[in-house]
Amino acid sequence: MSDGADPGGLAFTGERFVPGVKGEIWIEHWHRYHFAARWAAGKRVLDVACGEGYGSALLARSAAHVTGVDISSEAIGHARRAYAGLGNAAFVCAPCTQLPLADASVDVAVSFETIEHIEGQAQFVDELARVLKPDGVLVISCPNKLEYSDRRGFVNEFHVKELYREDLAQLLATRFPATAWFGQRPSFFSVIAPERGSIAGELFETAETAPDRATAALSHPLYFVIAASRDASRLAAVPPALSVLADRDDWVHHDYEKVMRELQAAVPRGDALATQVAERERSIAALQEELGAAQRERGVLEETLAQRDAALASRDAELIACELHIAEKTREIDRRRGWRWWLKLPLIRLVVVVHPV
Repeated sequence: MSDGADPGGLAFTGERFVPGVKGEIWIEHWHRYHFAARWAAGKRVLDVACGEGYGSALLARSAAHVTGVDISSEAIGHARRAYAGLGNAAFVCAPCTQLPLADASVDVAVSFETIEHIEGQAQFVDELARVLKPDGVLVISCPNKLEYSDRRGFVNEFHVKELYREDLAQLLATRFPATAWFGQRPSFFSVIAPERGSIAGELFETAETAPDRATAALSHPLYFVIAASRDASRLAAVPPALSVLADRDDWVHHDYEKVMRELQAAVPRGDALATQVAERERSIAALQEELGAAQRERGVLEETLAQRDAALASRDAELIACELHIAEKTREIDRRRGWRWWLKLPLIRLVVVVHPV
């Protein structure tokens, strides 16, 4: 913003938006404040859950005075430093259920993406009604639970209690009987507008599958943005209009193109990796087959070795028996070599003749 920003800006944690964060989130948040500025011109404005302060600073360009309130002392300290040059803006640390303002002291109160973060939602709405003048206008937004969470299967860890449309309507009706509902959904848009003169809004919503059939309403909004008052004439004074925020640098589309290029480059790489994985799986399968064959061959070899070991053991036994027999024969030969045997030989022969075997 031209009003300047703290060079040591707040870190984006996902709980609150801070300028500089990329993606559709910046379009959503900036658009809401541009949209709310139509009610702020020349008025005393309250910005509840102002966070970094960028929205309060934007509203201060046309408002008589803006008070930004946030429960985070870090965010308020940052806002005071970043937007110290704004003479018609003040930033106060306080909870949204205990606003530090007098009764009926502001013309317009804005609070974007706040109510779903707290338990005391009815108390919060009561506080907004208290500080607003009887003909004051509240511009508030919150996620449409049906689209934001249910249909997308999305869970935001910072949300305490999200609301369906009927829940939000019932909550506001207790204090603000007159309401004008608007739907917000970030997307890619092509805007055609005259170069000069007044601009009449026109909306055509269509689909790629049926581009010749269009409706003049935004279906399935992701967020609700409501202008509410106890005085219906205050709402009628600012007639409904189509509001479009266009990115001058077309960052979202360029980012989309970048992602598509990266995706297109990633597909061949993914295919190549898939081919490599398939080849490795085939190699692993071949190695496993070779391992199985080797294990089977090992089993055959082990069986052969066992048979050979058994044969060797049998031969060893035969060899031992043979060696014992040779030893016995050797002892007999040695005995017969002695003179005693030769002296006994005639007697042995006589015994053999007399008593043949």
